[in-house]
Amino acid sequence: MNNQAQAHEGMYQEEPAVWLRAANYEAAVLPGVGANLIAFRDTANQYRFLHEPEQNEMEAFKANPIIHGIPVLFPPNRYEDGDFHWNGSVYRFPVNEPKTGNHLHGFVHNIPWKVDGLGADEAQSWVTLSLTVTEGHSVYTYIPHAFTIQLRYSLSSNGLSQHVLIRNDGDTPMPRLLAFHTSINAPFASDSSASDYRFNMTIGERWELDQRMLPTGQFQALTADEENMKAGGLSPFFESMDNHYTAVPQNGRNRMELTDTRNKLTLVYDVGTSYKQWMIWNNGATEGFFCPEPQINLVNAPNIKQELDPELIGLFGLEPGEIWEETSRLYVKKFNI
Repeated sequence: MNNQAQAHEGMYQEEPAVWLRAANYEAAVLPGVGANLIAFRDTANQYRFLHEPEQNEMEAFKANPIIHGIPVLFPPNRYEDGDFHWNGSVYRFPVNEPKTGNHLHGFVHNIPWKVDGLGADEAQSWVTLSLTVTEGHSVYTYIPHAFTIQLRYSLSSNGLSQHVLIRNDGDTPMPRLLAFHTSINAPFASDSSASDYRFNMTIGERWELDQRMLPTGQFQALTADEENMKAGGLSPFFESMDNHYTAVPQNGRNRMELTDTRNKLTLVYDVGTSYKQWMIWNNGATEGFFCPEPQINLVNAPNIKQELDPELIGLFGLEPGEIWEETSRLYVKKFNI
């Protein structure tokens, strides 16, 4: 058997894809659908870690590619009335969530990205994708800045690594607000059920949200179950969640851990400490998958009326020529109980 890592262009359910293989793992990314990393699997053990669309769901997925794989959100989450205040100007976004009257999820998750390169050696495979925005680009219509977002995914025996880079190519400061709507299967093993799974994540405080799902600027007291999310763990479907938390690293790391108690292993989603917030959504506590979403900024951060510390709410920008980058990793660790 050839264990050499591989990277090649192919198809994923009739959609052009780049496939990566290394050790027991394979992954697929869809350049034409927002550079979505749609699959991450352990082929030896038949684990599927990400929520993938079924064959009959592909058209619906491409129309709204949010709850499968790892969609890129720029800027992420909700903005009140579609307004985005930045550097003395107000950018106008389309209101695409009628029930709240907000704009939701930005402009880069459903458009084509460019494949810059792919390759492999004995130990790992990789692909680099980019989105370059200049005047005349569809994104520039709403975010009038010249910039580049670059993603590099690599696969090895250490799991799936993600490197993201944003560069301001223009001559004015630009907003740097980003998230990943990562959709994790629970169960991810075919011989387990949702009741076998427990999760924990590095949350801090819970933001209070109003009826439009926008932060009030205040915090809510954590419930006993939410305290268990910090340590010890509980089912990712213990109650319906569409919640927003500060991220507070533990032992220097910002992460979500999902444990399969039947198979005695843990999927670790280790994200960088630049992600100041977590969103978590579990589809109304419907078993099957949930979304722990690392996010740089507080929801609606540019429009918050209270005087809140920009470091707390992740309201960051990039000066002309500046680069920001961060890494994340999905990997498995085994344990004995």
